[in-house]
Amino acid sequence: MPTVVLIGTLDTKGEEYAWLRNRLVELGSDVLVVDAGVNEPGEPLLADVSNARVAEAAGGDLRALQEGGDRGAAVTAMGEGAAAIMAGLYAEGRVDAVLAVGGSGGSSIAARAVRDLPIGLPKLIVSTMASGDVSPYVGARDVTLMYSVVDIAGVNRVSRAILGNAAAASAGMAKAHQLARAVRTTQSDERPLIGASMFGVTTPAVDAARERLAELGYEVLVFHATGSGGRALEGLAASGLLAGVLDLTTTELADDLVGGVLSAGPDRLTAAGAHGVPQVVAPGALDMVNFGPRDTVPERFAGRLLYVHNPTVTLMRTTPEEMAELGARVAAKLGAASGPTELFVPLGGVSALDAPGMDFHDPKADAACFEALAAFPATTRFDLHINDPEFGRAMAERLHRLISGEDSA
Repeated sequence: MPTVVLIGTLDTKGEEYAWLRNRLVELGSDVLVVDAGVNEPGEPLLADVSNARVAEAAGGDLRALQEGGDRGAAVTAMGEGAAAIMAGLYAEGRVDAVLAVGGSGGSSIAARAVRDLPIGLPKLIVSTMASGDVSPYVGARDVTLMYSVVDIAGVNRVSRAILGNAAAASAGMAKAHQLARAVRTTQSDERPLIGASMFGVTTPAVDAARERLAELGYEVLVFHATGSGGRALEGLAASGLLAGVLDLTTTELADDLVGGVLSAGPDRLTAAGAHGVPQVVAPGALDMVNFGPRDTVPERFAGRLLYVHNPTVTLMRTTPEEMAELGARVAAKLGAASGPTELFVPLGGVSALDAPGMDFHDPKADAACFEALAAFPATTRFDLHINDPEFGRAMAERLHRLISGEDSA
């Protein structure tokens, strides 16, 4: 039978976890219970992995955490310990899905516990925090959050329905994951994976590159450059799962520099280089910074060139000074790479909006970026727009040569 791992604080949620365990068993799942609570659990549920073992897995001592009086430190330690326990269970092939329920503390522990588990392994957290900003719990992983509606304080008419749905979802996902894992073990012809970055304004380029890479025998994972997409791409590049990265759309760097809403953080465009993963990079959509609806654009940007992409997205054109700084940052990041790295520059424009007759067409700003990019020696310039099919295909073919070890020409 597939195995669902329940991770929870049994000192405060023992009743709920006992109910979940019984329901999962009824649904045909094996269940492993990991107690991540700091204090002694009450009836009626005994854990398969005690909270003392969880604390030890974090390099700590449960009694010391109990007596320390620092709840924040205790929650952090139990989250780290739960993550270590989960890594061990996964390595042993003993987990097909993870389910947790809790408030802010329990959700924080559960989110840390599943953060390093591979994409594709089902992870479901029922949380009182799921109706607000969930980025601290999801990060760049495929964590599913379900809002508890009522506080998780006993099993009542409402919580029974919600917890029942969570159990059913976890049992179903665990069964599907177990079957998929069995299929994967019989397949030896899986194609190498390529990670690619895309935005709406660079879609034609990525489509052309993706089609060419598929012809060359690769499977392409496309990440939307919305902050979380860039972080996910960086995480996969660091994980060792990718044969190469086609980072055509580096627009998140503009948001990080200027203060837009889709920043992937200062470490964007570093993981492939740090881990020696072959990469071909382009300055895709560096001409824009992203904001929400028009009236949410900060007042300090009054007078800047804005473009209302849709009712919820407003784009702002980057200035020549910002483009020069972005070019310098890209060149510096690529210069620090330890693996095969090349930069492709489309002299005809870096996005669909940056073309003759379009709102963001600004040759002066682009030239400032391109001049700064020249500090990186392995740079190839093309008298093409980024969305010309030839540009995307050229990036794909060069990446293939870098991966296969062929001499670049």
